[in-house]
This record gives sequence, structure tokens and C-alpha cells, in this order.
Amino acid sequence: MASMATLFAKTPYPSHALPKTFNTHFTPSLKVSFSRCSGSRAGRRLRVSCGLIEPDGGKLVELFVDESLRREKKKEGLDLPRINLSRIDLQWVHVLSEGWASPLRGFMRESEFLQTLHFNSLRLDDGSAVNMSVPIVLAIDDSQKRRIGESTRVALVDSDDQLVAILKDIEIYKHHKEERIARTWGTTAPGLPYVDQAITNAGNWLIGGDLEVLEPIKYHDGLDRFRFSPAELREEFTKRNADAVFAFQLRNPVHNGHALLMTDTRRRLLEMGYKNPILLLHPLGGYTKADDVPLSWRMKQHEKVLEDGVLDPETTVVSIFPSPMHYAGPTEVQWHAKARINAGANFYIVGRDPAGMGHPIEKRDLYDADHGKKVLSMAPGLERLNILPFKVAAYDKTQGKMAFFDPSRHQDFIFISGTKMRTLARNKENPPEGFMCPGGWQVLVEYYDSLAVPAENSKVIPEAVPA
Repeated sequence: MASMATLFAKTPYPSHALPKTFNTHFTPSLKVSFSRCSGSRAGRRLRVSCGLIEPDGGKLVELFVDESLRREKKKEGLDLPRINLSRIDLQWVHVLSEGWASPLRGFMRESEFLQTLHFNSLRLDDGSAVNMSVPIVLAIDDSQKRRIGESTRVALVDSDDQLVAILKDIEIYKHHKEERIARTWGTTAPGLPYVDQAITNAGNWLIGGDLEVLEPIKYHDGLDRFRFSPAELREEFTKRNADAVFAFQLRNPVHNGHALLMTDTRRRLLEMGYKNPILLLHPLGGYTKADDVPLSWRMKQHEKVLEDGVLDPETTVVSIFPSPMHYAGPTEVQWHAKARINAGANFYIVGRDPAGMGHPIEKRDLYDADHGKKVLSMAPGLERLNILPFKVAAYDKTQGKMAFFDPSRHQDFIFISGTKMRTLARNKENPPEGFMCPGGWQVLVEYYDSLAVPAENSKVIPEAVPA
């Protein structure tokens, strides 16, 4: 496996590292207790884990058909009722098939759907709970429901009518859209991007069941080499002898404020006693709203960030997270955190208004900027994940670089919003030196230049700077 980071530099890592156990779920105090992986009990106050954090449910659930059975499954699929997958549906098949949503084994049946909506978690057979805050469901319409009839299996096909998966032991139940929207977003206001894209015009029924996916999902867009599954990421972290993995979720170009958060996190982990903390830089690669920078351009920009040395390629793994984006604030950020547990991360960086957006009607943020990190600190099923909140990052005029905001000298700081950043890039103007690496900024300028549309005709929603 080779991440973007390892394309630029790859060095050997020590064969032994000291595993650590963090003593709190929400970590403003930065205290840590650790001990060696040995038979000695001296000084051991907490349970010691010598490997990566376990996936939810104790086992990573991958849903691929064994290669020896693919021909048989393809033949079986020819005789089954067919459901055409939308682009977003296919992204959810990708998510499920690789185990990001472990221990889910397919699209949600009604009991799982209701637990997700009302409890933000799933109860396992042993009585324990895992976090699950976002419904992963497949909608069908009345005509599809009639065609399925009494069949217990259906074939899922892509836009080219090629068999992607078989959904077995199916359950069909009513798609209560208003309840789903209200519970997930906390509002039914018109104009929610994911709702408009995937729910409003979807069918009135949901179909759940266990997935049998024929082979790994590929997009053939030049970026598949960066789409690593949780199993592949775990393999890479193990190969690097990571004794801590800290994940950073983003859907925007990386500026130096983001980089500050990531490098400062590593510094803090080293101070705690970790020997080899590895950063998982994990841009969201599924559906995003129209005014977000497309994935291909973001990956080009991230590449420049590594080339320019803003982030260290030796301690960074760059991979694409295949999930679609809901923009559901504190509800969705739980999903983002839970999925990274399954990929092996035991630390999660959270900043201002994670997964948030502007209100679709009113001129205000849809969610309280601090609720995301507060919810993560209390969310059921996320107790094993260490949440790392940060102060706000802004441009410090006195230092000529991005720095953590100091309210005692607020006059020295400039907040460069997403709107301002995009306006500068569209106009081919440079931001203050130290805001973003030159190579990364040039990629952003090239992207907006490629749009070839007047800036005044582009609807832009301000981006909250994570901190």
C-alpha cells in the first residue's frame, strides 16, 4: 500500500514502540498514563492495548464475495429483480463493503434504522452499543417494490447496468422521509443539500438486508490509488509501528491553519510519551455540495502541501474517505468519528462547527459551532475514541503566519473565511504570506480559473475554519 505521503518519502520505522492508553475520552487536560507491553504489572493502572484500537463490534466487517464465487453470484444476479443504484447509493455500497460502518452487514433494516434515528447507536447481541448516527439506507419506489414481489434477494446494479452486489434476506419498510430528515438534521427547512440530492425525490420505501459485494468499488478517476479500505489502513499503520493514529477529516483545501492543528496534535502526542504518532489526513471523497472544491482538485492541492513540506510525508498517510457528506453537524460528526475507529484511529481532531453549514434559508449557521465537539465527548459508543478539541486558528499579522487565536490581542489577527479565500482565488490574488503554501494556492487558483464563470454568479457558503 502506498499513500500520497509515501509516494514522496518512505523511511524505515523502529521495530518496537511503546503503546499508550489515554485516560480520558475528552482530553483538554492532556494527561496520559501508559506502560510497556510486557508481563510486568508494575505501574499498570489502565488496560493496555498493544495493537491498534479494535473495530466496532470487535471485528472489521468486509462484505466482499470470495473470488471463487464471483461467477456463480453473477449468474445468480441475472435472475433476480434489479435495483439501479444512484451515485450516492454506490458510495454507500462502497462504505458498507469495506467495513467503515462495522458491524453493519448491509443496508439498514427497520430496527437498525430506528435505532440510528432515535438513539444514534446500535445495540449488539451481547448488549453493548456502537455508535451509528447516520442512516445508511436504500430507497425504492412503488414500481420497484412490486417487481420485487416475494423475492428475498435483489440484484444491485450500477449506471451501466453491471451487477455490483446482491442484497439478501431483504426487508422492505416505509420510508418516513420527514421523520428521517428532522431527526438527522434537526430541521426540515428546504434547501438541505443532501436531502435535495438523495431523499426528497427518492422512493417511499426502504429496503434493507445483507450485502454480498462482487468486488471492491472502483471509480477509474485516477484517484483509486488513494482509496484505502480500513483493513489496508490498519496494515499501513501496523507496518509503520504507529503507537497512536490521529485522524483529521476535511472537505476543503488544506491551509496552514489546518496544518497547524495537525502538527500541533503530533507535538502534543509526543509530549504525552507516544513515540510514533501517525496522522491520517482523510479528505471526504463522496458526495459534496456544489460549491465545495471537487475531490480531484483537493487531492492535487493536498499533494502540493506534502511536496512543500507543510506536512511531513514520513508521518502522514493521505487517504480518501468514501462517505457521502450530509452536512448534518453534531449528528454527522459522530459518523465521521466512528468510521475512523474502524480504520484504526484512536484520536480524532475536532474543530469549530464540524460537518456544519449555513442555514439554507436564514442568514446564520445551522448548528452551534461548539456542539460538535461537545456531542463527541458524550456520544454513546465513542467512549474508546480520544477527542482532541482545538482553539480557533487565524492569521497572525505580527508573525505573518497562521496561529492559534489569542483574544488578549485580537487586533493582531485576521479571520480569512472560506468566502474570502475563494474570492481571492477566483480573482487570482494572493492571500497573506503564510496562509497557504504557494503550490497549494496555485492549485486553488487553477481550479477557480477552470470554472470560467463570473464570480458573482457563484453561490458560496462561508466555510468555518476548523480549530
